[in-house]
Amino acid sequence: MKINILKKIGLIALIGMGCLTNIYASPLTGYWKSVDDRTGEALSIIEIKKLEDGTYGGFIVHRFAAPGGVALTNCTKCPEPYKNKPLLGMQILSGFIEDPKKENHFIHGKVLEAKSGKIFEGKGQLTTDGRRFRLRGFVGVSMLGRTQVWVKVNDPQAEINK
Repeated sequence: MKINILKKIGLIALIGMGCLTNIYASPLTGYWKSVDDRTGEALSIIEIKKLEDGTYGGFIVHRFAAPGGVALTNCTKCPEPYKNKPLLGMQILSGFIEDPKKENHFIHGKVLEAKSGKIFEGKGQLTTDGRRFRLRGFVGVSMLGRTQVWVKVNDPQAEINK
């Protein structure tokens, strides 16, 4: 009887810790649909995770086909070590950290643009509702860059099947 009570208490504690983890998880983590800022077309589904070193990284989990075409499958224009590697599973965001001075701002990142093969410095900002991520890639100064707006995806599989 005493062992059953201890098991129940342990189970309740584990469930409670899981709930706290979800409450305090960064709104940046999760699945995002990247959208081409020039055409408005969906490009990829990206999973953003907080990595062991405390930075955020983004990995391609799905690549959409271009309108009237096929999906880009390998990073043909990318520099080493990405050259000709499969895009699925590839890390295209790295090194992002939360800006200690501004809530929901992320700085000091790198962004790999799979289509051009270029690597940009990056920063981003979440909207107050956490549903959109304004990702800015630039060279040198932020003014010389582009911004894409990514949309948070609750169910990546449903998004892929659209």
